[in-house]
Amino acid sequence: MRLFALLALLLAAGLSIASAPVVAQPKSAGAPDPKLIEDLVVGNHVLADLGVVDGFGHISVRHDKDPNRYLMSRSMAPALVKADDVLEYDLDSVAVDGKGRALFLERFIHGEIYKVRPDVKAIVHSHSPSIIPFSVSKTKLQPVYHMSSFLGLDVPVFEIRDVAGTGSNLLVGNPEIGAALAKALAGNTVVLMRGHGSVTAGTSIPQVVFRAYYAEMNARLQAEAIKLGTVTYLTQEEAAAAAKTNDALVARPWELWKRKAMKTE
Repeated sequence: MRLFALLALLLAAGLSIASAPVVAQPKSAGAPDPKLIEDLVVGNHVLADLGVVDGFGHISVRHDKDPNRYLMSRSMAPALVKADDVLEYDLDSVAVDGKGRALFLERFIHGEIYKVRPDVKAIVHSHSPSIIPFSVSKTKLQPVYHMSSFLGLDVPVFEIRDVAGTGSNLLVGNPEIGAALAKALAGNTVVLMRGHGSVTAGTSIPQVVFRAYYAEMNARLQAEAIKLGTVTYLTQEEAAAAAKTNDALVARPWELWKRKAMKTE
């Protein structure tokens, strides 16, 4: 009876079954390297263990077989992610096989950045608490110590009102907003989102986790330093030199964080 009712509605609207829109599912790029899946799962757990994410937030990685695909879990708390929860998406953020699972509303953050930044291989979106004040005030987030040197000297702030108006829910819920966010990120490593959180980009999962954590730490330290008076920030030359050194050392904290978060021996 339900089928007949649906047919009646289609005919009443002047439509036929043949003219009903069909959403084409993107083809899979093939099975990713199991190590990539493992690192993505670990990245979720590490970010939660470090307090960068809680029940919300997500991390993705570009597919190793096809740069036009990326991997990210279904919509769930990062600390609970397992390998079976990882899905493949195209750069329009359409799941290759969603398996009927809920997808992150803000998956467009990832797809739109991957479209315009071929150098980016991994992305973190979080609501880490120390970052928020810098997204809603006139004080810019700037590196105060060598561990956060990747921030550079001008961390941009994305204003969603410029693209979605004043009545939005502040979420990057469609490709248009995602593209505007990617434009705000430009060539930087971090972009703040006014009244929301931040997005961090990197060339690997260990690096982007490193950056997401130390961006949060820098925000906390910078706020404390401001209370003491005039702050001396890193120079452009210091930031560049320190970032180059740190990029070669991300495996050291990664192995520590991995062991703690996954409780391995």
